Amino acid sequence: MTRMRRCFVCDADMVAPSARHLIYPEGGRRAFPWACGACGVLLEGDAEAARCREHLARALAGALFVPDRHASYGLDLYTVRSAATRFGRGLRPLEAADRAALRHPHAERAARAELYPLDAAETRPVSLGLLCRGDERDAVLARLPAQAGWTDDVAILLDGEDAAPRAVAVPGFTDGAVRVAARPLSGDFAAQRNALQALARHPWMLQLDADEALAPAAGRLLPPLAALAEDGAVRSIGLARRNRVDGVLSDVYPDVQYRLNRRDVTYAGRVHERPCLAGGWRESLIALHGGIEHRLSRAHVEARSRIYETLDPGRGRPEEAEALLRPYRE
Repeated sequence: MTRMRRCFVCDADMVAPSARHLIYPEGGRRAFPWACGACGVLLEGDAEAARCREHLARALAGALFVPDRHASYGLDLYTVRSAATRFGRGLRPLEAADRAALRHPHAERAARAELYPLDAAETRPVSLGLLCRGDERDAVLARLPAQAGWTDDVAILLDGEDAAPRAVAVPGFTDGAVRVAARPLSGDFAAQRNALQALARHPWMLQLDADEALAPAAGRLLPPLAALAEDGAVRSIGLARRNRVDGVLSDVYPDVQYRLNRRDVTYAGRVHERPCLAGGWRESLIALHGGIEHRLSRAHVEARSRIYETLDPGRGRPEEAEALLRPYRE
């Protein structure tokens, strides 16, 4: 059995037996007994996380990624794309067969790709959307100036009586760039997210809740990530979320949240809402360059599942409360 509890690429606790294999450019088929169910990396049974991570970092440091058939892990192009973001890098397929493999994960073709730094790449404008209660409005506005370095369009949607968007002055943003609107949540989180999505002025929007935060440095890579996604026919990007319960990192990690989406992507589910993608998860990717910080209290965690179960019977995930209260472990 693999020594890893958590994947060395994405940190997910989803390493499981696999029947997948890769075919290498120079020829030869290689089967792997283990794979990560989140990012898709393939593993040998004796793979060690630290050594794999060091090897991958070297492989992703140059201008070209080439597969090493002797490494204790293997990657198709879909997985390399996510892995590269961990090091602030993007990729481009080398030829038509590689581009086809990228769009049809998980392909048997071992990954090869051109690499480039994301912070010097082509970009797409990204809106920032924030959901909050009325009593959280001022705190949300106070944190906004730190995000002015990567977005020029912010929409805040309050849970309250219907109110059309109104411009609010915030340091670092031009007049009219930040707007505040309101509508009643009414126990339907997907509907609230869809209403916020519709307020975006740019083709992409990142959504955060009032108890979530994204470091400005991570935000600055969202516009080139959006461009990377468009090049690969991706419409939804997931970010790791660190849940901190009373300041303690929870074992529910990376808790990927698909919050960077094309403006026309809609959410479904009254609770635990998810983006609707016609092509399923193949139209999404996981970005590993930085995560969402989520601040929770023990009391909130203990009550949340019960409330969600009332709103949407059968989907409250009562088992998640126990997991969230368990401290993080490797």
